[in-house]
Amino acid sequence: MLTILGFAMIATFLVLIMTKKMSPIAALVLIPALFCVAAGKGAHLGDYVIDGVTGLAPTAAMLMFAIVYFGVMIDVGLFDPVVRGILRFCKADPMRVVVGTAALAAIVSLDGDGSTTFMITVSAMYPLYKRLGMSLVVMTGVAAMANGVMNTVPWGGPTARAATALKLDAADIFVPMIPALLVGLLGVLGLAYVLGLRERRRLGALRIADEESAEMKETVLVGAGAGAGAGGGRLGKRPVGGGTGEADGGDDDGDLLKGLDPNRPTLRPRLYWFNALLTGALITAMILELLPIPVLFLLGAALALSVNYPRLPDQKARIAAHADNVLNVSGMVFAAAVFTGVLQGTGMIDSMAGRLVDTVPEGLGPHMALVTGVLSLPLTYFMSNDGFYFGVLPVLAEAGAAHGVTPLEMARASLVGQPLHMSSPLVPAVYVLVGMARVEFGDHTRFVVKWAALTCLLILTAGILFGTI
Repeated sequence: MLTILGFAMIATFLVLIMTKKMSPIAALVLIPALFCVAAGKGAHLGDYVIDGVTGLAPTAAMLMFAIVYFGVMIDVGLFDPVVRGILRFCKADPMRVVVGTAALAAIVSLDGDGSTTFMITVSAMYPLYKRLGMSLVVMTGVAAMANGVMNTVPWGGPTARAATALKLDAADIFVPMIPALLVGLLGVLGLAYVLGLRERRRLGALRIADEESAEMKETVLVGAGAGAGAGGGRLGKRPVGGGTGEADGGDDDGDLLKGLDPNRPTLRPRLYWFNALLTGALITAMILELLPIPVLFLLGAALALSVNYPRLPDQKARIAAHADNVLNVSGMVFAAAVFTGVLQGTGMIDSMAGRLVDTVPEGLGPHMALVTGVLSLPLTYFMSNDGFYFGVLPVLAEAGAAHGVTPLEMARASLVGQPLHMSSPLVPAVYVLVGMARVEFGDHTRFVVKWAALTCLLILTAGILFGTI
């Protein structure tokens, strides 16, 4: 009976969030509460939820302060020189432009938010692609894959969800996976190089006049609504030599760009090196595990706010600017306490795992981490991260445990599918990406699926070779 109720609860949860009948937070709370009552254990619901919240509080704290920290770093301009450097590197060479797109998306992805990453990347790179007549699906595909690899940082969604679902420390999942993820990122950069060479061959030799290229590099950093008079619509001369360049597209192209305004009031150029050193120290301390990650980000966010914005109204404004992301993510974690608490407390998870173990061929049992890694590709593409990590991963982990596979191995394997997941139609950020780039979602999908799947398998192979999966 518990097995049937468990699978029915997961199926109901998946259907409701995939059909957008309920928000993930509402579904994570109401569906398990209903099934807990159906299992005849409604009187213990409070105990299950409290146990879940107690275990998930550190993860929620980490996410809250990590979002605030990296949001502030973007506000103060820590990444602006990186954007400008990448644009200077790109010049008018299609190969450099594509590699620069991958590098920029990977760097900006450190904030853990896909929408922010895509807005900054497209704002900076779209004018170059437009002026050179390059394929815009190359830009969206490379950006999505780079973001998918970097989305596995502990303050990003997948690792936090895996840690939440299996009650593990996010650092224990992420740090051993760094070598395999670096291989995946190098694979994306290598693919970007190959795609860039293909674009170079297609377009031929291109050149933008030197006096105009400097103007263009500054223009792409101006915020939305600049207008033609402020450099928002005019992006320099038409590329020559290839014969396939496109027209400017009018002033509306510039008006759609939402890049990093070099004159925004939140900038703190005099504190650039302080912020750079603080970020470097924070990441180093995280890798070395000098303190728990929630404590590191709590201290880092407090320092960043106090030093960059000593006035209390300014601090409140920065916190308010990132409050939506903080509330959505931390709310999801605490809501997940109900789902995981009911699964564990009622015994549903044990019953389902037992049935799953019985169906797994004996020869595959010791390789459940590999099975999970392979399954993460289609499952995270056709399901939301909430559905996969809270609904499927706990069941797979229990099945793996019966064959001696540790929950840490299962959690790491579950991250493999993220480069493909970031192009899933269930990911809201991907619509920001294709919308700003003026690319049809179907075109993006046809282009990116094969390359993203290859990147996932590369990470999985590297994880196995490094012994982390």
